[in-house]
Amino acid sequence: MLIAQITDLHLGFDEGNPVEFNRKRLDAVLKVLVEGPNRPDMLLVSGDLTDRGDDESYRRCADALAGCPFPVYPTVGNHDLRAPFSRYFPKVPVVDGFVQYSLRHDGLRLIVIDTHEPGRHGGGFCARRAAWLTARLAEDRDTPTVIVMHHPPLDVGIEWMATHVGEPWVARFVQAIAGQRQIRAVLCGHLHRAIVAPWHGVTVIVCPSTAPQVALDLNPIDPEVPDHREMIVAEPPGYALHRWTGQELVTLFDTVEDHVVLARFDEKLQPLVRGLRAEWPAQ
Repeated sequence: MLIAQITDLHLGFDEGNPVEFNRKRLDAVLKVLVEGPNRPDMLLVSGDLTDRGDDESYRRCADALAGCPFPVYPTVGNHDLRAPFSRYFPKVPVVDGFVQYSLRHDGLRLIVIDTHEPGRHGGGFCARRAAWLTARLAEDRDTPTVIVMHHPPLDVGIEWMATHVGEPWVARFVQAIAGQRQIRAVLCGHLHRAIVAPWHGVTVIVCPSTAPQVALDLNPIDPEVPDHREMIVAEPPGYALHRWTGQELVTLFDTVEDHVVLARFDEKLQPLVRGLRAEWPAQ
């Protein structure tokens, strides 16, 4: 099974422009997923679908995703608003006021949780959400499980976007997943970069954004001293492919841009491919 993930679409950043830069980038990624060689079985959209949470941007987002020939499973991020999100994605479950749901496919369970906290750029995970996740995990301790959420629960080193290890929501999330050996990975967005890290016994995988990326600068930042560092850069739009083999989850990242093709599988490269295949163990 092949699971695609996109995140941080930020439609409506250029307010009132239906052909804005972020929409063009989203369309380019969706075109590759639909028409390229790796059409997924499903698409996860891990939050920040819009930049301001306005109805028009959600309408454009829903229209863009409606053309996908595979199921689409979105959730909310810190730039989203739940009420308009639900108006344009009415089939997405809302539990106790939060966008949270689970699904199963090909022996894998995905649990989507809501880390949006009004008034905060950073994440939130209250006692009610923690209780819901704890109950879902307790329902099935055997099926391999992936958790999908917007905010990464760890500090990756980009200080102005950092999640602090002492934030209460992180402690609640750690407690909820403690001892749950069925969890194979936590898939996130928010940081606008491709990042992978081991954390509390699971692998946290951060998908790059379809909108522009966050600049990679790991130096400390002083809020009182603007140092003119790069913060947002127009690197190519990115996405993730999570390949579930039935035993392992393998994640690959790609960008959408013009590539120079240096080699193709033709008669000249056929001996190489044959030789590599010949090294496989006999079936």
